[in-house]
Order: sequence, then C-alpha cells, then structure tokens
Amino acid sequence: MSDTEQTPDVTILGAGIVGIATALSLTERGFTVAMIDRNPPAEGASYGNAGSLSPWSCVPQSMPGIWKSVPGWLLDPEGPISLRLGYAAKFLPWAVRFLRAGQEHRLPTIADAMMALTRPTVTLYRHHLEGTGSENLVRDSVYVHAFRNGQDADLSKLAWRMRAERQVPLEVVKGAALREVEPALSPEFEAAVLIKQQGRALDPGAIGKALAAKAERLGVAFLQRSVERLAPEEDGGWRIDTDAGPLAAKRVVVAMGAWSAKLMEGLGVNAPLEAERGYHLVFKDPGVTLNNAIMNVDQKFVISSMNAGVRCAGTAEFAGIDAPPDYRRAHVFKSLAKRMFPDLNTDDIEEWMGPRPSTPDSVPYLGAVPGMANLFAAYGHGHTGMTMGPKTGEVIASLIAGETMDVDMTPYRIDRFG
Repeated sequence: MSDTEQTPDVTILGAGIVGIATALSLTERGFTVAMIDRNPPAEGASYGNAGSLSPWSCVPQSMPGIWKSVPGWLLDPEGPISLRLGYAAKFLPWAVRFLRAGQEHRLPTIADAMMALTRPTVTLYRHHLEGTGSENLVRDSVYVHAFRNGQDADLSKLAWRMRAERQVPLEVVKGAALREVEPALSPEFEAAVLIKQQGRALDPGAIGKALAAKAERLGVAFLQRSVERLAPEEDGGWRIDTDAGPLAAKRVVVAMGAWSAKLMEGLGVNAPLEAERGYHLVFKDPGVTLNNAIMNVDQKFVISSMNAGVRCAGTAEFAGIDAPPDYRRAHVFKSLAKRMFPDLNTDDIEEWMGPRPSTPDSVPYLGAVPGMANLFAAYGHGHTGMTMGPKTGEVIASLIAGETMDVDMTPYRIDRFG
C-alpha cells in the first residue's frame, strides 16, 4: 500500500499471529485491510513461542495459593520466574491485580473466556493454511504434563477439575505406559497427565509467515513502519503517526502485543498489561525426537520437537519492555532439559527472548474500545497468543462486520479493571 492509495476499510497495528489472523478473517468477509508493523510479519512472540496449539487451555496463570510458591521461585536461579529489582515498584500494581484474579470464585468466568478463544484453534489453523503449501506445519499431538513425583499427577486438584468440568480429554499414565508415549523421557519422571486432541506447531514463525503471505496474495497490504501515536479525527476515523509520516485510517485494530499498552495510554486507556518476557533455547542437533509437546510441570516450561530442533520455551521475567535480554534465563534450559532427556545433545544451541503481553487474569483485551469510535483492541493474550490468535481474528472480524456474536464479549472488556 502506498500513501497515495485508497484508505483501507480496516488498518491493523501489529503483524504478529493475532494481526495476521484478523487480516485473513476480515478479508474473507470482503473488507480491504492493511497491516503495519516495525518488523516483518510473525517475528516477535509469534515466532518464539512453545508451539503448543491447545484447544483446551482454560487454566489461567494466576491460581489460588500461587503466592505461596512465588518467593521460592524468585530465589531459585533455575526457577520459572525472575524479577529485576529496579523494576519491582512498577511491577507491583500489576502483581496485586494478578493475585486477585486468582481467587477461586473468579475462575469459572476466566476459564470459559479463555476456552471460547482456544477451542477452535487447530480447525482454524488448518482452514487458514489451506493452499499455502505449509499445511504440514500443524501436527496432531498430545500435551504431556510430566511429573517427577507420580502422586502429583492427581486429577482431583483444582486445575484438572476445571479442565474435566469443560470436557477436556484427560488420561493419567505411569511408568511403562509413559515410556510408550515418550521413550526418551528420563525414568525420573514417574507419571504424566495426557491432554488429548491437541495440536502442535513444527515452526510457529513459518506458520505466521505462510499466513502473512497468503493475506498479501488476497490483497492485504503490509507497511513496515514504527507506529508512534494514534489520534482520533473529527470524521470518526483515525490518524496513525509513524516514523515515516502520518497515515489515515477508517477503523483501527490494535494488535501490537506487549507494545499496545504504551500506544493506548496515549489515548487515556490504562488497561494493565505486563511485558512478561519469555526465553527459549533450541537444541539444533538434539539426537532425540519427542513425539509430543511436553510440559515440565515442576519447572514450568514446555519442550517440543520442531523443524529447527528441540525447543524449550517458558520462564517469566519481569523487567519492563525495554530492558536488554538476560540470556542466562535461556541457558537454564540446558541443564533442565538434559535432566528430562538424558540422551539430548545440548552442544549446538540458539537462544531467543521476547515479551508476552500479559493481563492479570490471562484473558486478552478484545473488542470495541468504549468511547472511541472505530477503535478495536486485540491484545493481551499472554501465554496463549499462538493458540488464541485464529479465533481472536474471527471475533474482531465478526464485530466489525456487525455479525451476531457467538462469544460473550463481557469478560474481554478493556475497562474491566476499572
């Protein structure tokens, strides 16, 4: 799209998986669409995630009693979370809301809101990938939640009860039965809960690239620019200030992930969002093959075979969006993965860091922004952006098209935290 071309019906800020899926869903409904991002499509969290496509994701990050574990996690160099001391004061208000969100009476609404976006993920990915030549990048899978202590694979615990109440297909396997599912897994792991009927991505970034290329073939324009400011116009449209000058927009979808909060603050919207920085480590010549995506429940990370090798992804670092990476957080995976898979070759590695846009309740901000005509939020997907991306695109496209909604939009309101 050149600056002189006709203004598209919808301009999407952000070309991660959420923005790409939204562009495809809008195009299917006959809208003209442009995407703007400072980077090429699918190069942020859409590239670096764990690749799990879980239709059954309904358990938020904040759960009752989690506060009891946090001090130990913070003190453990191999623990799943870290907080840079200089960032603690800024982090505190979000953390308080996070802990409140984990109160048990709030969980059913949160779980249902999450699953409304995750349930159709594999079906929608297969639909969007049709005709791209990259259809084989989505595989059927089981999600293996592995436990060292077999007694911890207990379906009576709250998180598993939440899943069972929503008809999630679960099975506990132990000993030899677990070895049949994942032969390379260390015998230290006594049991696992299998979540069935899952999908996994063999190359999350390549999926995003394939879908972005399909969107461009269907007429979606892509501008590689940095979005600096958003301002309403008197005619109900918007002015998008970029590093290459202003652009006019009729309708705007904000899908900039962790960078969305700063842009929205310029409009007086202060919805809490934390740049929860995740790291991954790829073992490029692993020497072992994993059959499924595997969650190390004790250490809170996921490990999966991908086209590029075996990828470990996870951890949560709170340091602000602009702090430089601390790749020691990625290298922790070396010893943790070796303990899980003794035959894993850990010599040839590749590291990465990217911020997740995390809300306190694990539910994204979706829908029309109150009091602002033709402005839509589509960010805050936290740990489940890859999984929630396709249905998010459908929801936003349905809203813009004025269709009857099949999702209750109340839990996603951007003003729900007051």
